[in-house]
Amino acid sequence: MAAKKVGLLFGGRSGEHEVSIRSAAAIAAALADPTNRDRYQVLPFYIDKEGGWHSGETAAQVLASQQPLVVEAPRDRWQFPADCREVEVWFPILHGPNGEDGTIQGLLTLMQRPFVGSGVLGSALGMDKIAMKQAFAQAGLPQVAYVAVNRSQVFSDPCRYTSLLDQIETELGYPCFVKPANLGSSVGIAKVRDRAELEAALDQAAALDRRLIVEAAIANPREVECAVLGNDYPQASVLGEITYDSDFYDYETKYTDGKAQLLIPAQLSAELQQKLQELAIAAFQAVDASGLSRLDFFLDSQGQIFLNEINTLPGFTALSMYPQLWAASGVTFPELVHRLLELAVER
Repeated sequence: MAAKKVGLLFGGRSGEHEVSIRSAAAIAAALADPTNRDRYQVLPFYIDKEGGWHSGETAAQVLASQQPLVVEAPRDRWQFPADCREVEVWFPILHGPNGEDGTIQGLLTLMQRPFVGSGVLGSALGMDKIAMKQAFAQAGLPQVAYVAVNRSQVFSDPCRYTSLLDQIETELGYPCFVKPANLGSSVGIAKVRDRAELEAALDQAAALDRRLIVEAAIANPREVECAVLGNDYPQASVLGEITYDSDFYDYETKYTDGKAQLLIPAQLSAELQQKLQELAIAAFQAVDASGLSRLDFFLDSQGQIFLNEINTLPGFTALSMYPQLWAASGVTFPELVHRLLELAVER
């Protein structure tokens, strides 16, 4: 049986470009594992920071060095490499905007080839924190209080802006978190403790995204994560807990070795573990996700559960929680990659 040609798509036009390259390198190594070597042939496709597509030796060199390509002159973004035609199944590992927000998923759908991960709807809902929370609320899932904000409210006349600040203080209080609605991996997130910090954080977030969200903070929460794998009949992994010394789980803490500790499995009662796994699957289905997702939860001091978010295309680096959770559940990294490709073809 001939090896199936896998288009490994990485890089992209987002702040998580380097993380995407590292994820792709790990996936390429898994596909080169003896268990997968005869099943798959990897065709690397690299999208540079200007949006140009590269394949062949150039993409392979980026994958091997795990360093972004320095582009002298932007390429035509609408000229795709000829060897795209050879791809039988795509494995996009593009994090953040233009990668996990439904845009690349729409393009791959038009190519009429299967691809790993959620489709346009699941990806778009999973990326936009406001739409995501609205879907979770419709499904009756527990969440922290939040206020949805548009950039126009931040860059508005003083009267309207003051009214927005008053609303946030009344409904959420301090401390609270200000987040761009459509940036992943904690990019642009700020924890604020007074009005001056709130104004600065809103300005920063509004410079990054048109849609913002402000969320109530939970005092000293435990952060627990669950990985989901599947299509119509998804399965939940064992749970993992993240601990760290920083004020919150920001970008630097998330992707710097030694900054955070992953406790797998999390030390939770069997009853609580089952409840979190059920909620993870319910959230996965609420946004019409498929293939894979990671669900993030907060637990307060009384053990109350708050669903934080879904990540429909989580990282696959050595530090990433998703593959580690499945490894602890008995699914090796090479087997996990194989299952994801099978799920793509099945869907």
